[in-house]
Parts: sequence; C-alpha cells; structure tokens
Amino acid sequence: MADARVTMEVGNDAVAIITICNPPVNALAIPIIEGLREKFTEAMTRDDVKAVVLTGNDGKFSGGFDINVFERIQKTGDISILRDVSVDLVVNVIEDVKKPVVAAIEGLALGGGFELTMGCHARIAVPNVQLGLPELSLGIIPGFGGTQRLPRLVGLSKAVDMMLSSRSITSEEGKKHGLIDAIVPSQELLKVSRKWALDIAGRGKPWIRSLHRTDKLGSLSEARDTLKMARQQAKLTSKDMPQHHACLDVIEEGLIHGGYNGVLKEAKIFKELVLSDTSKGLVNVFFAQRATTKVPNVTDLGLKPRPIKKVAVIGGGLMGSGIATALILSNIYVVLKEINSEYLLKGIKAIEANVRSLVARKKLSQDRADKALLMLKGVLDYSEFKDMDMVIEAVIENVPLKQKLFSEIEKACSPHCILASNTSTIDLNLIGEKTRSQDRIVGAHFFSPAHVMPLLEIVRTNKTSPQVILDLMTVGKIIKKVPVVVGNCTGFAVNRTFFPYSQGAHILVNLGVDVFRIDQLISNFGLPMGPFQLQDLAGYGVYVATSKEFSSSFADRTFQSPLLELLMKNGRNGKNNGKGYYIYEKGSKPKPDPSVLPIIEESRRLTNIMHGGKPISVTDQEIVEMILFPVVNEACRVLDEGVVVRASDLDIASVLGMSFPSYRGGIVFWADTIGADHVYRSLKKWSEQYGNFYKPSRFLEERATRGIPLSAPASEISASRSRL
Repeated sequence: MADARVTMEVGNDAVAIITICNPPVNALAIPIIEGLREKFTEAMTRDDVKAVVLTGNDGKFSGGFDINVFERIQKTGDISILRDVSVDLVVNVIEDVKKPVVAAIEGLALGGGFELTMGCHARIAVPNVQLGLPELSLGIIPGFGGTQRLPRLVGLSKAVDMMLSSRSITSEEGKKHGLIDAIVPSQELLKVSRKWALDIAGRGKPWIRSLHRTDKLGSLSEARDTLKMARQQAKLTSKDMPQHHACLDVIEEGLIHGGYNGVLKEAKIFKELVLSDTSKGLVNVFFAQRATTKVPNVTDLGLKPRPIKKVAVIGGGLMGSGIATALILSNIYVVLKEINSEYLLKGIKAIEANVRSLVARKKLSQDRADKALLMLKGVLDYSEFKDMDMVIEAVIENVPLKQKLFSEIEKACSPHCILASNTSTIDLNLIGEKTRSQDRIVGAHFFSPAHVMPLLEIVRTNKTSPQVILDLMTVGKIIKKVPVVVGNCTGFAVNRTFFPYSQGAHILVNLGVDVFRIDQLISNFGLPMGPFQLQDLAGYGVYVATSKEFSSSFADRTFQSPLLELLMKNGRNGKNNGKGYYIYEKGSKPKPDPSVLPIIEESRRLTNIMHGGKPISVTDQEIVEMILFPVVNEACRVLDEGVVVRASDLDIASVLGMSFPSYRGGIVFWADTIGADHVYRSLKKWSEQYGNFYKPSRFLEERATRGIPLSAPASEISASRSRL
C-alpha cells in the first residue's frame, strides 16, 4: 500500500495525464480514490489544462475496487469506511466537469476500474484488454455507476448478460458494441488518447456523457421484457443469490426514473449488499482461494519451480482419462499407459470424447482440440518413462497394486521424476512403503470429472520435498486448477472432512426419515444434489470401497449401513444401470423410485436403531444439521491435527471439491456464522441419543466453551501432530 498513489503530469499540449499507481493491478484502494479526487479537482482548476487522460501504471488500467476494504467492513460492520465514489467522484469530478476526460486502457479494466472508464467521455484501448463487472460474484452489485452506464453504452440485453454472468469481454468486442471508441497499438495509446481529448475540447469529436444517453435502451416495454426474462433466468440459476435480483431492480430504476436516480439507488443497495451474508461468504471464498498460494516451508524458501513438460498417466479409466485431458489441454505432453490394448483404446477414446464435448459446448475451438490430441500417446510398457518429468498413478484403490506400480515406476523413471498418486483415501506412506524415493512421492488428488472440477488436492508426507510440492502447485495452476496443499492421512482433507456426510444421511434413513426428503432439503440448502442422488451418480462400488477405508481408520465414529449392499443385491447400481434410489431415463430428470422403499425398510429392520420401531420426528432444519454438523465436527479434527495450513483451505476445498455452496463461504466459515456453541450443543445432544458418530471433537468443545471461532488460527499445534 506504500506504493499506492495517483500522479499527474501536464504536457506542452495542455493535456493532463492522471495515472493510477497501485501494483500489481492498480486496485482502487481508499488512498487511490482520494488521490483521483484530488488530481481531477486540480486539473479542472488549472488554466494550463484543457483536457485529461486517465490511465493506469505498468500496462494495466485497474483491476477494480480494493476487496480488502470489503473484508474490513464485513469484520467491523462499519460501512462509513466506504466513501461515496459514484456521485462524488465519477459523476461530479469526472463525468459532469467542463473539461473532457478520455480513458486510455491497457491490460484490464474490471469492476470499479471499468466503471471509471465509463464515466469518461471516450475510451481508447489497446488490443485484448479485459473489460467486465464481476461484482455479482462477490455478492454485491457494481457500485460506481456501472448498472446505469453499461446499458446506455452497449444496450440493455448485453449489459444484463455481462453483469449477471460476471463475464468479461475483450476490447475488440467492446468496440463492436460501441463501448470502446478506438483500438490502437500500445505504443500509440497515450498519443491517440491525448489527441482525442483535445479534439473533444475543440468540438471536433462528440462530448458524450454516458449517464445521459438513452439511444441504446430501446422502448420501456422492450426493456421490461428483457428484465422479466433475466429475472426468470436468475430464479432458476441463482435462486439463493439476492444480488442478481437487486442488480435488475437497480437497472430498472434508472430506466424508469433516469440514470441519476438509478445511480443513487445503486449506491444505497451496494452498501446494503456489502454487509449481506451472501457477500460475506463469497468474499471469504475469494480470499481463501488467494491464500492457497502461500504454503509455509514451500513457497517461502526461495525455490523456483522446475518445468514439467512430459507427464505419464497410469490408468485410462474415468480419473486417468480426465487427468490426461486436463494436461493435454494445457499443452503438456502425456503418455497414457494401460495394461492391454483394449483398455488403452478405451482410455484414448474417453480422452477424445472429453475434448469433443468441450468443442460441442463451444468451450474449445476445433483447432485447439486438434492440437491438444497431438499431445497424447498411448503405451503398454514403461519404455518411454525415462523421459518423463512426472508420473501420475490413477488406478483402482488397491494397496498391493499401487505398491507394485510405485516400485516399477521408481526403476523406470529418472531420479528427478515426480511420483504422484491420484488416490482419494489411501495413506501415501503405505503406497510408497516399498520405494527408496519417498522424497519424490506426492498425492495429486483430482476430483471427478478431473478435466472439469477445479480443485487439486496436493498431499505431502513428512518426507515429500518442498521442491516437489512447488512443482505440482505450478502444474496445478498451468492446468487451471486451484491447488490446496494438505497433510497425509486417510481421506486427506476433503474426503476425510466429508466422510460423515453420507454416513449421517444413512443414520437418518435408518431412523425412519424419508430418503427423498433428505435429498430435497440438502439440495435446498445449496448443494447441487442430495447425498443419495450423489451415491447414484458416483456408483455404489466407490462408496462401499471408501467406506471400508474410513471404517478401518475411524472405527470409533463410523456407521455401518447395509442399505447399499441390499440395493446392489437387488440389481441396482445407480445411474450406471439406470436404477438406484432414482430411475434414470435418457432425456429426462431422475425420478424417485417408489420400489426402493421396501429395500429401505429391510435396512431399517437390520440396523434396528429406531426407538420402539417408530421413525423419529425431526424438522427440516434438524435434518440439514444432522447431516452437516458431523462434517463440521470432522473438519475440526482435520484442523486440530494440522492436516491443512489454515481453516480457509478447508473452506475453498469444500466449495471447489464438494460443491458446498460458495455463498455460504465454505464449511468452516458457515459453521462460524451459525456459532460453534450451537454446533457443539446439538452434536452433544445427538451423541447421547444416537451414539458416538455425533460425539463432539475436543477441538470443537474447546472452541465452543471458550467462545473462539473455529476459523481462528490454532495458538499452537505440536510439530509432532501436524500433518504438514
């Protein structure tokens, strides 16, 4: 922040160049906003200034308002920290002044930075500039006039799409829509912008105040139709996101009562939303993701990542083919190894299908798809492994098989090659037990489908070298994943934290609660689907196999339900064969299958945990809590054992790996909003009624009784206990 400043230089041509300087992205921190107000006021009063060019330092205009300010407001509740920028600066000091202002845009102009450019009288950009209003992804709306000016510059339909999706456009697209006045080479940006500003001052070019424009808005009835459709879409896709409807309401205010009234309403709603639970959750997720790049004893050692250009993937099944797809799409050469030609062909076809699917959905050009597939080679032996920088094993969860493979690849690969496993539950020390290269062994746990899901859990043992961790973190970023470094234990951080999720659901079903009611309530909470539909999707074999791992490691708190075994005996395997808890038919949504109910009754008879044979009576809220509070409890154990660097790592991992609703801020953040005391007291009560599965952890009890948030850093975790 010491470098945050705004400079002004007045040239011989009487144009003042006002420059935002706040590396790395020229964020609009409070001192920058004050500096802009000061320099613009000075420029308007100086006789030697005829016009102004506003630009950003070091090839970037501005990445937007400083999000640290939002975090400060949300922690203190003090909204007065947020000055009135929209009217005081953008309207009064930039747009409505008597000297023209031209924005000279390089690199990016996002959020508040983009809104500043729209308050200027013209916008000149270099090629490939990123322009956008991503505020809704933080639970707020644009607050510097963006809801009013963008529709007036690009038309209502395009503006609504940009704001509600938080997607940015390039300067080229901006020019097509009339947002950008000219695109020029970088070396000519200031020269052209200065001349443009002087031409406006001399009336050679139009002096356009975008807030006053109406020519692109269309008729009021057309506008209302557009907003009605957008509201319907928001109800379907963002039903728990109040900022979407608030944004549309504010846009409508400006359409009916004029841009200035729209700006006033925008400023009011913006301040209200900053303090909303949704914004607090989404801001926490933003900072949690940013924090994953800092790993003690890895990123602070001055090490440089080694280039990883060639990777071997062992196993072409669902996970292996997904991992290979992610790598080749990022220009990393992949050798896919299988045990026979039939499996190899299946694996290659799966990768081709993944790539084709991206092309069909317009996520990838045909040219890029063709180039990606040239980066793939299939093999049946280890002869090419000597040239690999990394090997990722992605075979079934079988300890002897994995041990055998690691012994073989240690011999086949060079001494610098990273030996990674995609295991989701097995202790890495066990996998690498028969090798001598334990400093090179690391977990690279992808989530399915691996080429789509954004999380990469990097698992380190107490012997994994910092260099190997750093290299894998770098690969993660290259393939567009968010790498979270975790310690080594059964299930690691994410799967271990969430193993009670399905178990809690099975306890409730065996206590007499309806399967479909549970799924509906968890879906209403914000997860994409309930635990039983998720089991249908994953396949019962996966759940049974992982349950065995957890039962053996955490026998004191696992519940053995016979339900899945009974379903499989009945010939059901979920979506894989079209029949599980739900019926799956091509082209239609899953439908609850009533014929599953007798099987559930048989499970209840075998477990015999219903008191007096009667179903328990529980509220909707209790059902959600009885499923998710045990997850919070396990998260507390994960924190206590030092399996993650910080609580926010579990928050971002739960959002990206388990699709926990981002607007709730992640599993630990959500628990803190409810209060550790309520979680603790609820679990204690249930443990007395239903057994050890619900028994509160020591960490949770301590935090609850002392009134300390679960996310507060541990005062000390002994080095011997920490998994990191």
